[in-house]
Amino acid sequence: MKIQNPFRLGLFGGLGVLVAVAIGATVGSLATVLTYVGAALFLALGLDPLVTWLEKHKFPRPLAIVTVLVAVLGVFVGLVFAIIPVITEQVNKAIKTVPGLINGFQDGTIPDNIQAALPWLDVDGIISSILDAFKNFDVATGFGGVLSVAGGIATGVTGAVVVLILTIYFVASLTSLKRGLYQLVPASRRPKFIDLAEQVASAVGRYVIGQGSLALVNGILSFLVLTLVFPLFGLPVSYSALLAFIAFLGSLIPLVGTITGSAIITLLVLVFNGPPSVIAVGIYYLVYMQVEAYVLNPRIMASAVKVPGAIVVIAALAGGTLLGILGALIAIPVAAAILLVINQVVVPRQNEL
Repeated sequence: MKIQNPFRLGLFGGLGVLVAVAIGATVGSLATVLTYVGAALFLALGLDPLVTWLEKHKFPRPLAIVTVLVAVLGVFVGLVFAIIPVITEQVNKAIKTVPGLINGFQDGTIPDNIQAALPWLDVDGIISSILDAFKNFDVATGFGGVLSVAGGIATGVTGAVVVLILTIYFVASLTSLKRGLYQLVPASRRPKFIDLAEQVASAVGRYVIGQGSLALVNGILSFLVLTLVFPLFGLPVSYSALLAFIAFLGSLIPLVGTITGSAIITLLVLVFNGPPSVIAVGIYYLVYMQVEAYVLNPRIMASAVKVPGAIVVIAALAGGTLLGILGALIAIPVAAAILLVINQVVVPRQNEL
């Protein structure tokens, strides 16, 4: 239909813009929900290889799904009951040491320790800046900040529960979801689409398992080294369970997670233990990061995603900028999926021209 009246053309164009704006606003309003759905689908694809492996070993699919979910939930509950009490005890001890830390800063003990470990750092200047900031502290603003933090924690817990429920649903119905998606593709292109989709899903699943394995290795090694090895050499490390948990959480984030977690742990050891423990911890994490980068990561992730290093860095930075931690987590398998589509769809079509 041709619209020759300029007014009608402008009217339809304006309505199109309004509809586009409305769709954008709707997507923005549903951003949190879409994030939950994306995270749950990402985790479900990560658990699907385990279900498939059990199916290959004569497990009926419903029993395989129940087995995987029970095992994952059992591991999670076991970690909670094993780690949370230790962490709670150590956090309580850390809170009780706050008055001692304050006294240590006042009598100069802690600043002297930090200055001895980091002679290039202007410790006195930093402490003066912090004290000036506290002098200008607004109680109302600080109370509002505390409420904001509490609200953020509550939102995070609620989000985690929602993601867990959605993950269970997606794992149980992943086959039917795939089947419904495949039916939307024209029959002539369906076999190629199914092949690509299965390759992408498999790559995502292997990536999730590989990243979780790296995090588990870092957490276990950190706990063993900080709890058992260093004290044998007269290098005590306080709150080792809490620090190992930080190492585990940090390694879940690709690229920057391990170095960020290591930096946080080293700073905490500097505050609570000082030299020489902090020097030993810093050296350990420097060595571990090299081992992870050149030994563990290539061996664990080699079969998961085949993405060039430069694209890995760019994808992780772009994903983190757009969606935060979740974006950084899913960016690498998304990049692998795009490369897969380019290599198997775009390049062959270009070669046929």
